[in-house]
Amino acid sequence: VQLQASGGGLVQAGESLRLSCRASGSIFSSDVMAWYRQTPGKQRELVASIGSRGRTKYADPVKGRFSISRDNTKNTVDLQMNGLNPEDTALYYCYGQITFYDVTRLVTDEFWGLGTQVTVSS
Repeated sequence: VQLQASGGGLVQAGESLRLSCRASGSIFSSDVMAWYRQTPGKQRELVASIGSRGRTKYADPVKGRFSISRDNTKNTVDLQMNGLNPEDTALYYCYGQITFYDVTRLVTDEFWGLGTQVTVSS
């Protein structure tokens, strides 16, 4: 199983970006999917998460500005980021709890995508 993220870039304060992440492989199902972010010298922090039935959770700094969504048929999770500010500058990581086929059995594990850089200029 692999998670591939895209959509990062350089924007000005107040603008928007949309991050997308697609899981590929022998996937049976996915439970929680999420976006995290990390800046140099700091721990990776949760930005937003979404359960398999659509229940969402957001970090306080992004509430009201970011929106997470998923498409279970496509194994994708997106993060719409509006009203970006310089404090949102970070490397954003896609995360998923995924059940996949392993020869003759189902295995559930956690997966991370490679980070995608989001830079917001003031």
